[in-house]
Amino acid sequence: MTGLVFPHTFVPWFRSVAPYIHAYRGETFVVGMPGELVAAGKLNGFVQDLAIMHAMGIKLVLVHGFRPQVNEQLLAKGQTPRYSHGRRITDAVALDCAQEAAGQLRFEIEAAFSQGLPNTPMANATVRVVSGNFLTARPVGIVDGVDFQHSGLVRKVDGAAIQRAIDIGAIVLLSPFGFSPTGEAFNLSMEDVATSTAIALQADKLLFVCEVPGVPENPDDPDSPIDTELAVADADRMLAKAGPAPQPTEVAFYLRHCAEACRAGVERSHIIPFAVDGALLQEVYTHDGIGTMVVDEKLESLREATSDDVAGIIQLIEPFERDGTLVKRSRTEIERDAELYTVIEHDGVIFGCAALYPYVDARTAEMAALTVSAEVQGQGDGDRLLKRIEQRAKAMGLDSIFVLTTRTMHWFIKRGFQQVDPEWLPEERKRKYNWDRRSLVLVKRFN
Repeated sequence: MTGLVFPHTFVPWFRSVAPYIHAYRGETFVVGMPGELVAAGKLNGFVQDLAIMHAMGIKLVLVHGFRPQVNEQLLAKGQTPRYSHGRRITDAVALDCAQEAAGQLRFEIEAAFSQGLPNTPMANATVRVVSGNFLTARPVGIVDGVDFQHSGLVRKVDGAAIQRAIDIGAIVLLSPFGFSPTGEAFNLSMEDVATSTAIALQADKLLFVCEVPGVPENPDDPDSPIDTELAVADADRMLAKAGPAPQPTEVAFYLRHCAEACRAGVERSHIIPFAVDGALLQEVYTHDGIGTMVVDEKLESLREATSDDVAGIIQLIEPFERDGTLVKRSRTEIERDAELYTVIEHDGVIFGCAALYPYVDARTAEMAALTVSAEVQGQGDGDRLLKRIEQRAKAMGLDSIFVLTTRTMHWFIKRGFQQVDPEWLPEERKRKYNWDRRSLVLVKRFN
């Protein structure tokens, strides 16, 4: 039974992933992983997903945290973890605990990357992990009368050294420790290290795989769906309302680091839940992802096509030509008419298109090749394309637009189109009408 189903599910899925594999090959991702992920037993699956991304050509820097592990060490020594202003107060005992926790975690992470059992995602994988003193730190100091002692902030990231390591195919593993020029050790936060590293490398993505599922569309509603894409300006407004966010379980805790990274030149920052198996792969290799992506501006754009979009348009419409939904167009024709197309692009991938062929003497135009990828249908992209085509036709001073269709007449009728006889068509278009195909002619008049 599996053999019958597998090709019909795996093949379309793998093809849908291909544009992202091409787009991200050679790009640099910084991934922040809190210690809570390890405590929740998610390390092996998480490392396997990182190894898959590495095999697909993504350059990776992994920054681990160790909050629960340090707390466990402190409690075992009869000490109480202390925090202020959302940051650990690191006395001499806490610093020792942090060093022990970091050593143990680094050992576990490197061991996970070294697995090679048959019939697992790590089989035949050779992943080299490089660590080192890439971070220079400075003390937090005394804030509002609180002495943070050995807690520090990132002063400098040796981005050139990290870049050399990832360029030769290694994954760089960073612990949240830094050293001053005098050799003094400071306990840093994973979020500060990951953000500073992403900025220093001008990484393509900063991803926090963390305790929260993402940013809700309505922060006041606990049942609100996750906002899959958030502009930095919107994130800043949300952070202004949220105020201080001392706990990692609060959305603003990670959101402020994402916004900081994007303002400093990182193209995209993500908040992803580690509770969902494969969340990292879903976020990177699917259209809508699973968490929240923070961007300097909205990545999805509705715009007129250029000659650079021809390949994307062809790839989009080919499946619909094969099943007969669309009339097959020659590639030469699409290249010639590229400027007549409107496209919806998201993160460099074209997910929708439509063309407008004007017949100025008849004061009408044909809308052709209206296509939305099956992966994102039902999200209103068809309506957005139709609205833009109508705007373009009206700007030309035309009175109507028309479509020829054999399968989607009800969609157009719901949007104000009316059926007419093919004889209504402009003479030039009528000469090219395929009477064997018997397409319905639907017209939408503007006045």
